[in-house]
Amino acid sequence: MKNNKPKIRFKDFTGPWEQRKLGDVAKYRNGKAHENDISEQGKFIVVNSKFVSTNGEVRKFSNKQIEPLFKNEIAFVLSDVPNGRAIARTFLVDKNDKYTLNQRIAGITPIEDVCPYYLHILMNRNKYFLQFDDGAKQTNLSVTDVMEFAEHYPSGKEQRQIGMFFQQLDHLITLHQRKCDNLKKIKKAMLEKLFPKNGNSIPEVRFKGFTDDWEQRKLRDIVGIYDGVHQTPKYQDGGIMFLSVENIATLHSSKYISEEDFKRDYKVYPQENDILMTRIGDVGTTNVVTDNGLKAYYVSLALLKYRSTNPFFLSNAIQSDYVQNGLSNRTLKTAIPMKINKDEIGKVDVMLPTSTDEQVQIGTYFRNLDNLITLHQRKVENLKKIKKAMLEKMFPKEDLI
Repeated sequence: MKNNKPKIRFKDFTGPWEQRKLGDVAKYRNGKAHENDISEQGKFIVVNSKFVSTNGEVRKFSNKQIEPLFKNEIAFVLSDVPNGRAIARTFLVDKNDKYTLNQRIAGITPIEDVCPYYLHILMNRNKYFLQFDDGAKQTNLSVTDVMEFAEHYPSGKEQRQIGMFFQQLDHLITLHQRKCDNLKKIKKAMLEKLFPKNGNSIPEVRFKGFTDDWEQRKLRDIVGIYDGVHQTPKYQDGGIMFLSVENIATLHSSKYISEEDFKRDYKVYPQENDILMTRIGDVGTTNVVTDNGLKAYYVSLALLKYRSTNPFFLSNAIQSDYVQNGLSNRTLKTAIPMKINKDEIGKVDVMLPTSTDEQVQIGTYFRNLDNLITLHQRKVENLKKIKKAMLEKMFPKEDLI
């Protein structure tokens, strides 16, 4: 059973919530096949499962609006593979004459007193729909499955308040995600311009005052190269943090080993200005160690020990196409998972400016850019946490009986 009142409500709303089936609050229709009418430059966006599950990032177009969608209707994914991430996802239509509804996507039209954004939030990946996914075969939601969906609804006025709250929250999430994505595009473009391309001794773009040619060096000549333990360690609650390939973005982990094991296994370990680089599964992703806190690391990471090359410059130089191609050429792609041997890393060429000042300026530029990307990523993550918490508190929850 469900408690028919949420934990948190907007001021002046005290009345009970009424349980209603979707068939009582909305109309349903199926989309139609568009396979023969797809066009690269079509006028209408084809709303299919990929479009809905990527929040509109992946698009196909058609010059025919075979099954029109209208503003404030909801597109709802009916089919997906086992344990798929698209099933039961929703997309709220923002304008007329823009979208056409594909097959295996339902069009949900809320009745007059139901807030579209409220219903969109309520239906999106709701546990009721996810129970039809048995993890073994393709999930196909029927009309009956969808229209029997029962939930609690407050008054239309309270629905609109709740809908507006989540709409503003989603707008903030989208805003920061877009800023983050744009900054990543800028970084990708500047990695191509601030580092020499194959065969060149100078980059396309340089900071003022630098004109000398860059020099080609082997990685083994500018850093010491080590790898971590080859056996899975014995984990414990607290102690020395243990890093693996999945921790490269943050260099933080919830896994720990004992100080005794650390002293036994790590004569060389990450310190400030060193670089950690993925070498198994994912190859060539880097991050700079910015503190001297003790850290253990697995064989899936290579430790590039600092000598004199600016670490933020070198970390981004490794991300450039020139070095990435060098790593790729020495990666064992037939291995499962693919990997690059430690000794092969040292044979990879990297281009360096002879001026330490130029290294520092380039390194500082990318460090500032990475800090901005991280800032917006954290804002997105925090806003998503807030949204998740508010979804639990602003809708009635199941009572345990």
